[in-house]
Amino acid sequence: MSVAPDHRPLDGLLDAARAIAPELHELRRSLHRIPEVGLDLPKTQAAVLAALDGLDLEVTTGTALSSVTAVLRGARPGPTVLLRADMDALPVTEDSTDVARSEHEGVMHACGHDFHMAGLIGAARLLHERREEIAGAVVLMFQPGEEGEHGARFMIDEGVLDASGERAAAAYGLHVFSTGYPAGIAAARAGTEFAAVDTLHVTVHGTGGHGSAPHRAQDPIPVAAEIVLALQAAVTRQFSIFDPVVVTVGRIVAGTKDNIIPATAHLDATVRTFSAATHGVIEERLRRVVDHVAAAHGLSAEIDWESGYPTTDNDPAEVDRVARVSTTLLGEQGYVTMADPIAGAEDFSYVLQQVPGAYLILGATPQGLDPETAAYNHSPHATFDESALPVGAAILAGLALDRLTNA
Repeated sequence: MSVAPDHRPLDGLLDAARAIAPELHELRRSLHRIPEVGLDLPKTQAAVLAALDGLDLEVTTGTALSSVTAVLRGARPGPTVLLRADMDALPVTEDSTDVARSEHEGVMHACGHDFHMAGLIGAARLLHERREEIAGAVVLMFQPGEEGEHGARFMIDEGVLDASGERAAAAYGLHVFSTGYPAGIAAARAGTEFAAVDTLHVTVHGTGGHGSAPHRAQDPIPVAAEIVLALQAAVTRQFSIFDPVVVTVGRIVAGTKDNIIPATAHLDATVRTFSAATHGVIEERLRRVVDHVAAAHGLSAEIDWESGYPTTDNDPAEVDRVARVSTTLLGEQGYVTMADPIAGAEDFSYVLQQVPGAYLILGATPQGLDPETAAYNHSPHATFDESALPVGAAILAGLALDRLTNA
């Protein structure tokens, strides 16, 4: 007979998070003002270190990147839980109504990573107050370079999964969304939650010439156009509709003038897959399409495949924990099961390849806006409702407490 977990460790947790909400809001705003891109985030790292100062933590910083790892130890021995927040911003010029605007021209926290950092610091404070209840340790993972720089992989290489002295037994993270869900609503799903992402770069090589005599040249432009269409046909004819593939050609570059046939045409495509099986064959199949379309016209194609992030796969038992903790804190209406995966990608996937865990979505659509039409993450207009911040802090802390008091 199964025994329901004891949720008393969660009693008062959301109230405690809301009590420190003004400080978390101010921290979030200060981080929003100083966004930095990539793996080297000195100002952001300094702000995180300052916010953690005064807590009884074992703090280290990264070598290959400006990461912060902090270990909080409970009163008794036990397993280790890892909680993660990403730190980097985007090369986006802000045009939002945020109360704290970016002071760095052309850089913006348009994906809510300022929320993630402030939320994890809030969770650290909540857990620090309750460390006598904890049997085990909590690793706080503050990670640069999520936006395409593989920052999680660097931190894994530098030992974040073993920072407490033993391998983490579970790992959790969250992502705020400026659209899709009302503020303060948590969502997750078992299995694949985010897609794998790769990039296909193609250069079609022909022979330049005069636009009035295309038969005397080898025009790469119509061949590139045919490749674009052939890639879409490959998606619908070579892959199951129940295991989707997304190929979007987002960039085509060729030529200098209307009456000059160029020697080359270049295209870039993002490729999204949702299973390991499809991810394992997608490169070979798309390469074949590109090569053969070019060859059919007597031209050649140079192909560069840039591997991105793998699928983000949630452990079903840990998704059950997310649902249980979220509904305990927020009520039955505070959690929803996601019907479908998200075609975006996440490098928390590297952590979940090695440690069972779950990644959840937290709604942060501003009050008064329709979640279906509000500006999406990565938009220069994206804004996030700060009322979601203490909710995120409470959920992260609650997941650790639930795991380390009901191990």
